[in-house]
Amino acid sequence: MTSAPDPAPAPDRPAAPSAAPSGPRGLDLERLRGHLDRALPGLVAGPLTGRLIEGGRSNLTYEVGDGSSRWVVRRPPLGHVLATAHDMRREHRVIAALHGTAVPVPEPLLLCEDEAVLGAPFYVMEYVDGVPFRTAGELAALGPERTRRAVLGLVDTLVDLHAVDPEAVGLGDFGRPEGFLDRQLRRWGKQLAASRGRELAGIDELHGALGRALPDSPAPTVVHGDFRLDNVLIGGTASGADEIRAVLDWEMSTLGDPLTDLGLLVMYSSDLGLTDSPVSTTSAAPGHPAPAELIERYAARSGRDVSQVAWYTAFAWFKLAVILEGIHYRFTLGQTVGAGFDRIGELVPVFIEHGLTTLRQPHEG
Repeated sequence: MTSAPDPAPAPDRPAAPSAAPSGPRGLDLERLRGHLDRALPGLVAGPLTGRLIEGGRSNLTYEVGDGSSRWVVRRPPLGHVLATAHDMRREHRVIAALHGTAVPVPEPLLLCEDEAVLGAPFYVMEYVDGVPFRTAGELAALGPERTRRAVLGLVDTLVDLHAVDPEAVGLGDFGRPEGFLDRQLRRWGKQLAASRGRELAGIDELHGALGRALPDSPAPTVVHGDFRLDNVLIGGTASGADEIRAVLDWEMSTLGDPLTDLGLLVMYSSDLGLTDSPVSTTSAAPGHPAPAELIERYAARSGRDVSQVAWYTAFAWFKLAVILEGIHYRFTLGQTVGAGFDRIGELVPVFIEHGLTTLRQPHEG
């Protein structure tokens, strides 16, 4: 959800028909306007415009505006089958629960489960002006001091999330924390089996080693499930106040082990050791804190025992290896569209090796 110029002011008379008068695919602006007028009278002041926000990996995100105000619409991908994998009610619920806490999230305005409006359930939330930084190159533009401040702010935001009392915000039944890690490991093992089309040295060794070393989870918290720099918006770039404006993409959130979020963040802050990779981390940006500093800051601010963080980081490497192998498998079947997919397969062994190395060399605080 990168920031964008304000839409042009609404015309005094109906605009001439355009090539796509109903909006981008998946977003019928006329039906949306009618529903908003009924559900939230007075919210929309003029004809709606809309655009798909690029960068999403699963659910679709659109920016809509009436010439004076902007909002965001979130809906499942076109033609999806498994509603449980793209649960708009669940996403809306966690954002609504966290809004008003120390965790910065967009204000949710409306949940619509009537598929007659857009063809699928959707929700509307406020538009937050900010920038997602997806690569080390993008982050480097901030300079070392601001990069360091932004990444440390990401850790602080994660601590704030894990400090929220699920019961107090109505999320006490948001997941099943008992046996969380075991279920996660089995789930990703099944994902691997479903996309296995070649021999992968070390993948079974990594999966088995993770299972034998399963740690005892701390008290459960709300976990984001995909917590990293490009799933947040950083604002105030003109003034240098690089605070986290909003945490986005809550589709994998649940109640579970908070250290899974930390392990994933550490993995995405580690050096892949590759150049010109289609999958990148942000660690190469000048000023980016080292993974050890992120771990220490999280431990100091949260008070949690992070002595087993190597397991959680190795699990993150394993999950990404499985995800990338699934993409590679679909590529071999001719089911991917776009550039770069031909290079995904060569990354999988790199992620496996990082996982094995991490598990063999636990973090020493």
